[in-house]
Amino acid sequence: MTATTTPPPTLRPFLSDRHEQLWIEADAFAADHVAPRTARMEAARGRVERKIADLMAARRWFAVTVPSAFGGMGYDHVARTILIHRIARVSGAAAAILQATLIPVGAIMNFGTAGQKQRWLPPVADGSGLLSIAVTEPSAGGHIGGIETVAERDGSDWVITGAKAHIGNSHLATTHLVVARTDEGVRADKALTAFMVESRLPGLSLAAHRPGLGLRGFSAGRLHLDRVRVPDDNRLGDVGQGLAVAQSSSILYGRLNLAALSLGLHEAALATTTVYLKARPRYGSTLSDLPVLRGRVGGMEARLRAARTLAYQAARYLDLGLPCDPDLITAKLLGHEWAAQSVQDAMELHGAHALDTGYPLQRLWRDTQHLYPPAGTGEVQRIRLAEEALGEYQQQWSERFATSPGPATR
Repeated sequence: MTATTTPPPTLRPFLSDRHEQLWIEADAFAADHVAPRTARMEAARGRVERKIADLMAARRWFAVTVPSAFGGMGYDHVARTILIHRIARVSGAAAAILQATLIPVGAIMNFGTAGQKQRWLPPVADGSGLLSIAVTEPSAGGHIGGIETVAERDGSDWVITGAKAHIGNSHLATTHLVVARTDEGVRADKALTAFMVESRLPGLSLAAHRPGLGLRGFSAGRLHLDRVRVPDDNRLGDVGQGLAVAQSSSILYGRLNLAALSLGLHEAALATTTVYLKARPRYGSTLSDLPVLRGRVGGMEARLRAARTLAYQAARYLDLGLPCDPDLITAKLLGHEWAAQSVQDAMELHGAHALDTGYPLQRLWRDTQHLYPPAGTGEVQRIRLAEEALGEYQQQWSERFATSPGPATR
């Protein structure tokens, strides 16, 4: 499962030679640097994994879509998908560390001024300044309109008070993109504003890391802001544009990232299962020869192929500047649903052996549970797709931000 491979032929319409080379590099990185650390990450439940983050930063992967003018790789969304997908095959937590910083990077690229890009993106590229996006709150959950964190004007500064929860890379980030309420008297699409808040600022505190069910080594903690003062230069986008910053980043970056992460876990579950079934003797042959089990494996293979096509097709659409918000939403929705179904099938096909803590399947099952809520639950995705079907979907972020970060040469 950790061996270096080449992309399947069916992905060739979406990949360039540079993409294929990146695929091979990502597989080699996962085999050489991630796989040897996976057991330690599982065992050290209270520790945030920093070494893998450093190693990815050394390759500029946190800035895969950042233009070279800001120190990035200047690659495109297909390249982003490749990196997350291939690393997730070996460690969902390592892939989560990568994808969580790519979301606020996208927000800066789409809403930042030239000066803000020059300020925030080079540190991402060299790994000295990783980012998080802090939207979710303890009470409001994913309901952006229910945000209670408040930012008040005080001269040329803003003073921010509130709490954020489930913040990916909370313990690695040096700066958090915080969405706060700046106007109580208007609709949610005008009431929120986004700010870049450095972790060193007085009044910002971070709760101790508490490991979750899965993704061990990845931090998704709580931020507390007690009258944190930031200059207006730290405001990302216009006043009242916070909802747009959050929604566009979630759709263009979050959903595709999670589709790629689900894809990696899905692929790992199938590979683990086929190896096991082919090696397990039963009735004078092996488990892989039993028709009832072959039928289950066939279903897993079908779902994996469909999810892979959805993810890479959506990434390619995004690079082409096509209006593809529904495709990104679908890739996340079905990618996770299909991965969760296949991982559950894998657990059942292994019987009690799957419950071994030293066996990868129980880790894959736990990691998959973490991919349902972020960037909108399945219910939220279906509501958005219903809006598209009924002709009510109002804003195609993929069309508004149509310029690709830098397509790989074909």
